[in-house]
Amino acid sequence: MISRRTGLAATAAALLTGASGPVAAATAPHRRLPGPRNRLQSDVDAVLATGATGVLAEVQSARGRTTARAGAAGLRTPDRPVPWDASYRIGSDTKTFTATLALQLVGEGRLALTDTVERWLPGAVRGNGNDGRRITVADLLRQTSGLNDHLAVSPDAADAFTPDGYRRSRFRTTAPEDQLRAALSKPPLWLPDPGRPAGERRWGYSNTNYVVAGLIIEEVTGNPWAQEIHDRIIEPLGLRHTFTPGTSPYLPHPTATAYTWFPGCAEPTDTTLASGGGADGSVVSTTHDHGVFLRALMSGRLLRPAQLAAMKETVVAEDWSAAPGVRYGLGIAWRPVAGSRGGIWFHGGTHLGIVSESGVTPDGARAATSATFSLRMGDPAQDAQDLATLRLVDRALTA
Repeated sequence: MISRRTGLAATAAALLTGASGPVAAATAPHRRLPGPRNRLQSDVDAVLATGATGVLAEVQSARGRTTARAGAAGLRTPDRPVPWDASYRIGSDTKTFTATLALQLVGEGRLALTDTVERWLPGAVRGNGNDGRRITVADLLRQTSGLNDHLAVSPDAADAFTPDGYRRSRFRTTAPEDQLRAALSKPPLWLPDPGRPAGERRWGYSNTNYVVAGLIIEEVTGNPWAQEIHDRIIEPLGLRHTFTPGTSPYLPHPTATAYTWFPGCAEPTDTTLASGGGADGSVVSTTHDHGVFLRALMSGRLLRPAQLAAMKETVVAEDWSAAPGVRYGLGIAWRPVAGSRGGIWFHGGTHLGIVSESGVTPDGARAATSATFSLRMGDPAQDAQDLATLRLVDRALTA
């Protein structure tokens, strides 16, 4: 799971980077609209031109949906295009799902944003200056807790981001308790002010925040986080191609090969097989399903008005490098976009070999989602790919 920070160290640190009743599926008819289709195809081609192997994108609204693709399903099958509705790991876009779950529980009165970690997980966040009594649920969801990213401090981090390290670890999973233990092995970056539980403005992206949020959701509900995702979001929205894979490293077909250029490697590694992540970044989806979720969220079909408003209360995300002016809310971010009314909401996620970039208008009327099946770690070419996908989303939502 990745935030939009630059540099190999940041990449390694961030990578593995209540509902008011039943929710109707938000599926719109598939219409081929010549103007938008040509524009989207041009933008998908521009992403491919940065050196990506395959790209898939969709724009959806009440009028219908427009799709485009470019590139091949794999380097060994250059004549086979990226499949429509390809499954892929959405990485840190999972965090928006997790934050939605937590806010549903807040709306039901079962959880409060001002609750401390200590209340729900007594003694779990202690040691080396870490203190769960000083961290609220809001701090976790807004990335203002000061907790270290468990990947950044893991002793295996450097080895994991090599071809051999990937192959050794692709079938391994790490329990959230072990991830938390790794994060607590170092002093926190800061401790929130206990006298201002809702006022912390220091921001630092950390997957650990959502590992802890997932544990709290399980404590509140008595159910696995994955079950809550399914019962509260996936099934009500009819997201038939969205799921949590658990310990399985496999993706269902159709999909495309996910390629990672590890640091210092001239040739890509097929990283399609991969395991790891939970509430911080494990969801598998499609461009269509992801767009349905984003539209349902922003249009108020998943959260009550007070909780959706709380989700949109943001702090400055100073090191979100790919887009200026980013502010981070509860599991979702906002950025200004020229030509838009009120900017756009987004998150973004990266898993080995996959970059998910998306956005949605503030009212949920329009969403754009994309999957690029290439990741170049520590390479300037990745910056060009990221900028091209951001441009794709911005143009799709401001046309």
